[in-house]
This record gives sequence, C-alpha cells and structure tokens, in this order.
Amino acid sequence: MYHAPEFKQLSEEIRSATATDVKKALTASRLNLDNLTALLSPAAEPYLPQMAALSSEITRTRFGKTTQLYAPIYLSNYCTNRCVYCGFSADNRIKRKCLTLDEAEKEAMILHGRGFQHILLVSGEAENAVDVEYMEAIALRLRDKFAAVSIEIQPMSTAHYRRLFLAGITAVAVYQETYDRNLYKKVHLSGKKTDYNYRLETPARVAEAGMREVGIGALLGLSDWRAEGLSIGHHLNWLRKQFWSTAFTVSFPRMRPATGEFEPLQTVSEKNLSQLIFALRLFDQDVGLIVSTREEARYRDGMLGLGPTRYSAGSCTAPGGYGDSNADAEQFSVGDHRSLEEVCEVIRKKGFDPVCKDWDRTFQVMAS
Repeated sequence: MYHAPEFKQLSEEIRSATATDVKKALTASRLNLDNLTALLSPAAEPYLPQMAALSSEITRTRFGKTTQLYAPIYLSNYCTNRCVYCGFSADNRIKRKCLTLDEAEKEAMILHGRGFQHILLVSGEAENAVDVEYMEAIALRLRDKFAAVSIEIQPMSTAHYRRLFLAGITAVAVYQETYDRNLYKKVHLSGKKTDYNYRLETPARVAEAGMREVGIGALLGLSDWRAEGLSIGHHLNWLRKQFWSTAFTVSFPRMRPATGEFEPLQTVSEKNLSQLIFALRLFDQDVGLIVSTREEARYRDGMLGLGPTRYSAGSCTAPGGYGDSNADAEQFSVGDHRSLEEVCEVIRKKGFDPVCKDWDRTFQVMAS
C-alpha cells in the first residue's frame, strides 16, 4: 500500500534546495527523488534553458519525433461528489445528461471519422449513471474500432478494472486532484471522493488488474505546484517499483474557470508548468507526458519536442458535444479549439510526426 509523503515537508525540502543541488541534478546520469526536488525548486528557475535542452534530448531518444494524439468523449456529467473546483459538482445547477450506448458509439464514430484512433472516455463520478456494466458494454462496442480506449471515471475495484480490461479498455487515468491532504478535505465536501486514501490507492488497483497503462496527475492551481510535482514523482517512483511491466503517464491539468464561479486557488504560470514538465521528464525518461487542450495553442505548439509526448485535439467537454454543437454544461472551457487536422499541420511544420495510432489491439488480445 502506498503512503504519500507529508505534503508540507515536501514543500519545505523543495525550497531548501540550492543552485549546487540543481547543478548536481543536471549532471546526474539517472535522477533520484533528491534530484527531482532540486529541479522543482525556485533555485532551478535560472536553469530552465538547460532543463529544456536535456528534456528535448531525452524525449527524442526515448520517443523519437512522434506526438501521439487523442480526443476525450464525455459520457455523462452526473456526479455525486461536491468538489468546489469542478463544473460537474453535484451542487451546480447544470443540465445533466448521460449518453445512451448508441449515443456514445455515435460520438466515438464521429471522432473515428476525423482520424482519431486513441480515445478517452470521461464521466462525472456517479455509479448510478455510469457503472461497470455500462462501461463494459461501451468497451465491447468500440474495442475493434480503435487502437486504444482509455477511461477517466470514478475509482473502481481491482475486479471491476480487470473486467473492463478484458472488455477492451487499455488504460485508466485517475488524478489525485491534490496530494495536499489538508486541502483535499477542504475542496472535496461530500461524496465518495472525500476518501483521500481510496483515491490514492486507485492507480495500484488499476495496475494489478492488468491494464496496459495507468495515468496519474494533480490539478495545478489548488495547492503548491512544486510540492504536487514532487508528490507525483514519489507516487510514480513507487508504482514503477511495484508494477515494472505497466506503462505510466502523467497529465498536467492547469485549472481553468468552471461553473460555480470557481477560480484557481494558486497561480501556476506557463513558466511554472514548463519547469514541472522538464523536471519530470529528466526524472523519468520513459513516462508519457500529456498536455491537454486546457492550454492555449501557442503554448502547446511551443512545447512540441521539449518533453510532452501526447496531446489532445479537437476536444469537447460536454456530453454529446461532437454530434451537437449546441451542447452545454462543459466540465471546463478549453484553450485550444483547433481541429485534429490543424494540430497535425502544426506538428508536421515543426518537424515532428503526428501519430493517431501507435500500436495494434492484437497486443491487448495477446496480453489478456
């Protein structure tokens, strides 16, 4: 069982790092958690150009010149949790919708027609609307149509994750939201999500179920982003040791305004986000790093080749939003509204290869 380090202590360790610690990290052949602490510190800020160069070199060595592309499909905005930062919070008076199986398949096929082979199925956390039977049925419909079908829904048991894996789900993303245990209590007011430990243990249950890939992360803008980054590093390091055959990704969702008049509690600049991405790339050379359409097109284009390996494109965060342009009740507003074709064009112009399919489902069949 994973036990997260004390958040305040991590924050203090980061701020005690010196320029000497940073230089040591930049010359290390393989980084440890002390090195990551230094690279996330204020003392590392003058060294961002060196960090970017090293991050770019590692990314090209490990992943080539490719950028994988995916799109999310929002299945439902029903949620039983009361989270102060989320547009789907049970408190918010929004139009609620849960897609039928036919509607979900229609949304998926719209994306298929646009060229997507990797999709992420997303929902609010409401088991009465989206349960394992519902997700299993969708997976069985889509498994032969896409190279990869990932999910980002409420935490489940190992048995349920195994069931979804056998049905065709290839990956699960579950963010801790914040590793700051004290703040976690303040922003999660009611619902099953109030259980910090159960959520923290979810990535391990996913890996135990045999999923090909597990995604973790924290919402940037709730607490100290530097300590969140180091907490992610500790969690990732533990998961690597326990589940060596599982692939891992880290997402960097920077908070945006949401229904309910929420504004981020902490300011996280693009410079801060870049430092976090570079530090994690240097720390774990093989982890997939994801930048979503929360970020502006200008920033996403500028980060190509510097660390991120996966981008979302042409995203809509409202259930049924691809088939109905008038669909409302988005979870959050996106920053990059470009289509898949437009994003691919920019990627190619910068000398990289957009990838809509990087593996075949045959591997999944063999694994199961």
